[in-house]
Amino acid sequence: MEASKGDENGLRIALCVYRGNPFSGGQGVYTKYLTEALLDLGHAVTVFSGPPYPELDSRAELVKIKSLDLYRQPDPFRVPKLEEFESVFDLIEFGLMSTGAFPEPRVFGYRAGRLIAGRAHEFDVIHDNQSLNWSLLRLHLDGMPMVASIHHPITVDRRLDMKAAKGLKAKFGAFRWYGFVRHQCEVARRINSILTVSETSRRDLASSMGIDPQRVRVVPIGVDTTVFRPLPGVERVPFTVVTTASADVPLKGLVHLVEAFSLLVRAYPQARLSIIGATRPGSAVQRLVDRLGLRSRVEFLGKVSQEEIVSLYSVSQVACVPSLYEGFSLPAIEAMACGIPLVATDGGALPEVVGDDGAAALIARAGDAASIAEQIARVFDSPELASSLSHHARLRVLARYSWRSAALATVEVYRAAIKDARGTTGKTGPPLGAVPMALDEDPTEAVGGRS
Repeated sequence: MEASKGDENGLRIALCVYRGNPFSGGQGVYTKYLTEALLDLGHAVTVFSGPPYPELDSRAELVKIKSLDLYRQPDPFRVPKLEEFESVFDLIEFGLMSTGAFPEPRVFGYRAGRLIAGRAHEFDVIHDNQSLNWSLLRLHLDGMPMVASIHHPITVDRRLDMKAAKGLKAKFGAFRWYGFVRHQCEVARRINSILTVSETSRRDLASSMGIDPQRVRVVPIGVDTTVFRPLPGVERVPFTVVTTASADVPLKGLVHLVEAFSLLVRAYPQARLSIIGATRPGSAVQRLVDRLGLRSRVEFLGKVSQEEIVSLYSVSQVACVPSLYEGFSLPAIEAMACGIPLVATDGGALPEVVGDDGAAALIARAGDAASIAEQIARVFDSPELASSLSHHARLRVLARYSWRSAALATVEVYRAAIKDARGTTGKTGPPLGAVPMALDEDPTEAVGGRS
């Protein structure tokens, strides 16, 4: 496949995301705001997305990749009706889900790869936002310039979920769910241009996924500071804590924040904790709240709008990001942009993102409830410290984390990938034994094979 030749002013970008809604996690936020910033720079963007679909600027083209959408609310892990099965890919998707695997990245690749192959002459570069599947890699090996975003190594999620699983059945379930990780690592090692969001993630992609760090470019992501901003004239409610978690998984450290909060209420009986984001009924977090007798003090808000998040950041006294690991952390910079004093852990890239302890945020030890409680108490007890953190947090975000800067740096990576593809067609990645055979696999064998 011959690489298309875009002009020097504007590129034609195929941006792929297997689930694109901005309320479904960081990849949806990334897709929405990067697309808008690329359009502002004069580039053309076509987004190929699986459900839930993104909310995009009207200047972008959205190609909706249909799927069975097996994890949709309110009936996740549903059994589709017979008439919903329209292709072999639907059978693969349901078959993998039925055996405990997570099929979305793989089956999205099958569907998107076919569509993009038929339109390859329309694009200068493919940008794969974390699906890392064989089908898009095949286009790359055939000469299509490609860049892939990996915000942090999924191997970290797998390790923490396996560690948190209780009993052999739960551990096997976690192992099966993360069956896609092995092939994502193999695919990632074959892509010449990888984008990640922090130096910490860059190092961890090398150590955890075997990706050559020379292939990885760090481009921090941004925040919309016109949306996430301090609200004038709003009084903060004393002894209130707010946290945002995109998923109820061990990686996000919510259990440790609840444990910290149970320590805080002994000294601050008025304390309240608000948790933004969907939590699973009967999850470890929910059970811990009940066991500690905190149900009247902890509010589970579920998914809320950006405007509601900004309002909560404006009235709360302190925000907390208790994660065990983050490759970046959008919630951290969104909170800082709103000027709320922030307590973050030292998990992963968080210190890199929020800066030195005591400057724009306070840093606690990841997984250490006493350390988290101590840092939150410092904000409760010192209006002067809270004011300083608030002021410097907003300044740090304005200076470092804009979507325009992210888009400009991303375009540089696109152009380098296009240049590289024109000179080295078919020479991507190191030899990986049986991987080329896997690229030609019959998709009908996927249910019984690796996921």
